[in-house]
Amino acid sequence: MAREIHFEVFKRQGAKGGWTMHDVSGNRDGAMRMAEALMKEGEATGVKVVKETYDCDTGDYLTLKIFEDGHNQMKVEPAAEDVPHALPCFKPDDLYSYHARATLARLLAEFLARQKLTITELIHRADALEKLEATGTVYQHAVQKIAVAQASSTTTPVQQIIKSLNDLTTKAIQRIYRDEKRGYFPHVTAGGFAKLARKLASESDGAYILNGAIAKHLSDAKGWDEKLLRLLALIKEAQGMKADAAQALLLKSADAMVSEILNGAAALHEMIGQTDNLGDAMMNLVQLFLGKTPEENAKSGAGLSALAKHFAADEMADARTAIASRIMAELKSVKRLCPDSLVDELKMLRAIANKLVLGQGKYLSHEDLIAAFTLRSKRLVTHESISTFLSNVSDPDAKIDHLLIVEENIIGIENKRHLAAFIQPIITGSAFEQHFLFAKTPVLSRLQRLAELQARVKRAGFQDTEKRELCETLDDIASELETRSKFLESIETRQTSHVDKAIAVLRLCTTGSLTDGALSQRARDVVVRQLATPGFLTGYTAHLKKIKGDAAPQTPDTAMTELIITLERAGITSETGLKNIAA
Repeated sequence: MAREIHFEVFKRQGAKGGWTMHDVSGNRDGAMRMAEALMKEGEATGVKVVKETYDCDTGDYLTLKIFEDGHNQMKVEPAAEDVPHALPCFKPDDLYSYHARATLARLLAEFLARQKLTITELIHRADALEKLEATGTVYQHAVQKIAVAQASSTTTPVQQIIKSLNDLTTKAIQRIYRDEKRGYFPHVTAGGFAKLARKLASESDGAYILNGAIAKHLSDAKGWDEKLLRLLALIKEAQGMKADAAQALLLKSADAMVSEILNGAAALHEMIGQTDNLGDAMMNLVQLFLGKTPEENAKSGAGLSALAKHFAADEMADARTAIASRIMAELKSVKRLCPDSLVDELKMLRAIANKLVLGQGKYLSHEDLIAAFTLRSKRLVTHESISTFLSNVSDPDAKIDHLLIVEENIIGIENKRHLAAFIQPIITGSAFEQHFLFAKTPVLSRLQRLAELQARVKRAGFQDTEKRELCETLDDIASELETRSKFLESIETRQTSHVDKAIAVLRLCTTGSLTDGALSQRARDVVVRQLATPGFLTGYTAHLKKIKGDAAPQTPDTAMTELIITLERAGITSETGLKNIAA
């Protein structure tokens, strides 16, 4: 795309004078010097320099004010003239601090993604800053967003903050243009950065120059993966140096730029490659964070595979922190891991949680992980999500099964309470009761299913009151089913001996076939009644001899001991057993 650029110098005179064009220059520095001279010599009370970019393809002009100065740019109350500006930065060097770079990266994220730049590259490369200025609105909006944010916590007018920020950024940009023209950033080939770091280690602006040299080294990289590989080569070069200030300087600069790459969603998406959904992409990130080998993380490019080896060796703290932050950000985002299936979503969430637990420590705290998973869980138990999840399920038994699957895979007391609100009306509804009372499946199968659901409710993380109400409802239905079918009575009728009757019912109690509550108590009453039958212990001893044969000789004492153990498993105390067992 062909572009023509020129710079227009405007001035104004007097307190209420309007802007008039003073001159036009094809040179940025010349236009800036001209404006400064007008102010210095008193020929104007205000000046500004406007960059005009003509797009030959579209015929449009893009206008961007790059400098403004003067005594009457805006009306400011006299009492506010000397109020310190509430700026995050006060001099150009402040824009290179960690927090300033992080803020700029967030504000310019789309531009950086399109240009495939890290923020450190942008603020050290004149050609990249030219492109940013040419966008016009992106640059101006970034300044305005910061100004509005700062104005909310101060009495300083927004316009005054914008002016100060424009002055600050203009000075910073001019500095880069100046340093580029005088060759302040050396051109260094791979393998030469250790020597440069040793030279710059003792200089006050050593980090600034080194970052500029690295930015220049990365300028012709074809894509994020190649850029990452070049930075990792610098890490390797630094690791071959003596542990001193020079090594620390090079390691810090390279690690910081890698972390900026990893903080960008666009860069990670390109390097990880196409995935079916966010869940698969997240799993790749988790694998990388844990330092998995290329074979275990096969979808990733060469850059991430090489980076994984550094993470496995617990190196590059800034980069690994960036990956941890990206993982946490994605966990807290509203985007579904597996949008087509809530069951798949839950399985993926559990798989990610199980892996991240292995990596919690200095990069991921347990508290942060719990908070992130609780937030994501909250989004899975909304009325809309649950209604959609159950929309194609008509069987009330299956609905409860689905909801308990959700419960097993979410965390958070409030989330569990919210889910219980969906389960309660289904279990207490007539459809659920009718399903179990009048189904054509065998009675024992239905009783076992109710006992299974009750056991899952007991293991769930619901509040005690909710859990008790659900368990009692399930037991009421099971008791009603047994009463209607006379299931326990039929066992007593079918079995010929009192020992066989007791053993059959004990087997139901000890295998979880009956719900805990009234039904289990009813079954225990049957067992105790059979225990009191004369000759029960003698018959039970004979039963054990028949089962175990000569391999385990049985006596009344050994039979009694084994019977007491079985009774306790069924919920009958040894005291009750000893009191009722008839010899």
